[in-house]
Amino acid sequence: MARIPPVAREAMPAELQDLLATRPPYTIYGILANAPTVLPGFVQMAGALLTRTELDPQLREMVILRVGAHCESAYELHQHLRLARHVGVSEARIRLATDLGTPLAADGGADEVLLAFTDSVVRSVKAPVEQFEAALALLSPRGMTELLLTIGTYMMVSRVLENLEVEIEADGVDITSRRYYPEAPK
Repeated sequence: MARIPPVAREAMPAELQDLLATRPPYTIYGILANAPTVLPGFVQMAGALLTRTELDPQLREMVILRVGAHCESAYELHQHLRLARHVGVSEARIRLATDLGTPLAADGGADEVLLAFTDSVVRSVKAPVEQFEAALALLSPRGMTELLLTIGTYMMVSRVLENLEVEIEADGVDITSRRYYPEAPK
């Protein structure tokens, strides 16, 4: 049971009910509704990071999984394992993203470069210049900014989830609707 109760949708102000009508019925939204002036901005930013960035959706999900693994956030890992599979991330790439014990090759491909960069940002705040340059060689300035915002946002989300002990929903939430997430690759 969460350390603080979620706000029931029907008890939320009408504007929050309207906002959340466009989102999956995740427990996190009821918890974040305890901060009703912050929830709209969070929904807007998280929605943009998931649906309107230039980052490749598979790499984005791998990075989010890596952050969730570092933060030991069961809720975050559960939700983004589902989304990673939805956007076509292979099981091998999921294992690479979630296994913090697997060494990453310094001269590896995009997956390893961005996961190593994520490791440094999570652990040390600022990545070494060589890692920054390697990641930037794969991304535009926009993509790099979006990557850092994604890492930071999911670090924050994981910390909120873990400290409030937000429970994973008992019922599966259908994530196949385009209303919530980008279409899965064909």
